Amino acid sequence: MPTRSADALLSGYRRFREGHWAEAKAEYEALAADGQRPLTLVVACSDSRADPALIFDTAPGQLFVVRNVANLVPPYEPDGLLHGVSAALEFGVKVLEVSRIVIMGHAHCGGVNSMLHGAPADCQDFVAPWVEQGAPFVRRVAEAVEPDQVEQATEEAVVRLSIDNLRTFPWVAEREAAGELALTGLHFGIADGVLRALVGPGRFEALD
Repeated sequence: MPTRSADALLSGYRRFREGHWAEAKAEYEALAADGQRPLTLVVACSDSRADPALIFDTAPGQLFVVRNVANLVPPYEPDGLLHGVSAALEFGVKVLEVSRIVIMGHAHCGGVNSMLHGAPADCQDFVAPWVEQGAPFVRRVAEAVEPDQVEQATEEAVVRLSIDNLRTFPWVAEREAAGELALTGLHFGIADGVLRALVGPGRFEALD
């Protein structure tokens, strides 16, 4: 028997088929025939409350989205091991030739909290080593601000860290230097729905 969440998913699928897909049928058919050509690649957190497609109200084919714990981009390390985020970046930049990469953090991020206080005890196989790559930087930022500023400051810090790490990828740095690729940092407020953009070193401002 389906679980309650499965029932909700099937109900949503039916609404999608009857509503959105029916209205955008021609768009989906064109995307199937011609392939995708998104202009923007978004690296966002896996958090269920911060969905880029909803926040940006996008049509099918507009965004190439990479989601992971704490919207992290690791440094460039072509060592032959498995690198899901880096593989998606390579495909987006080299094959799809996106013209913008957006790093979108968000409020109340559990991944950033794990960088500060450690991953949950039963998440040591993968979550702990994943968040540890950002922990030293995030903890330094936390030590430099007032206690009531720690949460937002550290979430913004991870956005900045990911942008810095993007620039370690030679084909990202080259295209940015040539004016062919823009790097954008954002932070989404879950409670107020406000997007804030990185506009200078360590400074975020609300978008209109």
